[in-house]
Formats: sequence, structure tokens, C-alpha cells
Amino acid sequence: MKPTFLKACAVAALALTIASSASAHRAWMLPSSFTLSGENQWVTVDGAISNNLFYPNHHAMNLDTVTVFGPDGKPVEAQNKASGKYRSVFDVALEKEGTYRISSGGAGYMASWEEGGERKRWRGNAETLKSEAIEAKPGVQVSGNVRRIETFVTLGSPTTTVFATEGTGLELKPVTHPNDVFAGEEVTFQLLMDGKPAAGIEVDIIRGSDRYRNSEDGLKLTTDATGTIKFTPEEAGAYWLSTDSEGKGMLNGKEIQVRSSYVFTFEALPL
Repeated sequence: MKPTFLKACAVAALALTIASSASAHRAWMLPSSFTLSGENQWVTVDGAISNNLFYPNHHAMNLDTVTVFGPDGKPVEAQNKASGKYRSVFDVALEKEGTYRISSGGAGYMASWEEGGERKRWRGNAETLKSEAIEAKPGVQVSGNVRRIETFVTLGSPTTTVFATEGTGLELKPVTHPNDVFAGEEVTFQLLMDGKPAAGIEVDIIRGSDRYRNSEDGLKLTTDATGTIKFTPEEAGAYWLSTDSEGKGMLNGKEIQVRSSYVFTFEALPL
């Protein structure tokens, strides 16, 4: 039996869903096209953190950590970067045939401690953690985070080189190619955590333009022992996949909490 996108079945449940949707801030990147053909092609990518999917109404995405990799695995320049109040935008020239990976995110640390009767909070990378001697603060609590926001665009025939994983945090290892998804056909994705199957984590999948629906019609899945999920998108359109996981990590010989998150935007084409 194929999974289906959930329908609200009671007034109370519907009200709860709408309230939750209205208060949630979701990060995303959305390319102007997911699949293209021909020569001298470009895509424009929007990035935002919003209450409604693909409708910028909260905060523009920070473009400092945006990276693009071409079908050969080599970096590609993100051009014409600009940020407004609610939306950021940049262009990518598709000069080679194949699949491009467009990402934002990275790894960092958060810390909190008491100083002079006040609660201090800090956020930064490994270099500033060391240079500012954050670990030496009395009673300091340090935690880590690894976040990724991604989308994939293909010119011509799909390729797989850009799906090479780094082995840190949550990562996508597609079984179904992200640019080969069709409404009404089963899709299989695998998620990895620190290079190993991310078993037993919850995954949310929501079709975009939820602003114009009375409910999210979202699908909540749990990865199996191999970190795999299977689902069937019922309608064509752009979709948003999100998951996160709490785990343990090491920092200078000490065990710390590490939170990893992964967000992925893809398109289901009509058959």
C-alpha cells in the first residue's frame, strides 16, 4: 500500500495544523528550473526563511555559505548575489551537462555560561571557539551543529558525481535521482548520519504553496534500518523535505551534544 499525503480528519486537528504551519519558520532554496536542456542555460535560485513554503515572508537567507558544484564535482561560481528583506537570490550558469548541487550551511558551535550574574551566549565556528578561549569559560556548556540546505539542478541527462558524501552530519544519498521524480511514482531516498545509515529519524515532506491550502497535507515518515524512506508524491510540483537528529560528538576529547539538520527541495514532474 503506497503512503499518501495526509488529510486533516477533524476540526481540532485542522486548527492545530494551521497554527503550527503559521508559526513555523522554514529555510529553503528554490531554483527557477530543476531540469533543463540546450546550451547556455542559467537558473536563478531564491533563498529564504519563511512561514509558508516558497513564499518569502520572514527573512532572507544568508548567502555567505552558498556553494555550487558542477557535474564534474568542481566548484561553480554563484553569480549576481543579492539579498533583500525577505528573499535572497543568485544565478548559476550551467555550462556542462549533468547534475549540479546547490548548497548552503556548514558546521558550527554554540556555547552558554554565567558571567557577572548574567547568562552569556555565543555562536561561531571552530576557529573562533579556540581564538576566543570559549571552552575556558567557567561552567561553559558547548554544543555543536551541522546544517545543510540543498537542491539539485540537471542540464540534459542526470549524473551522480555530486552525490558524493562527506561523512559529517545528515546527508542525502539518493536512490531515486532528485531530478527524476514523477507524481504517482514511488521515490526512494537514503539519509546518512556521519556517513552511516540514519536509522529511525523522522522526515517531513510537504508540497509547496501551502499558503493556498487549508492544511499542509504533509507526509511524516521514519527512516528504516538502512536510513531509507519510500513515498509517492501524489501531485506535481515543488516539494520540501526536512529532517534533524540529535547525537553525540567529540570536541577536544570531551563529549558534546551535536544537532544535525538537513533540508532538501525537489520537484515532482507530471507523468
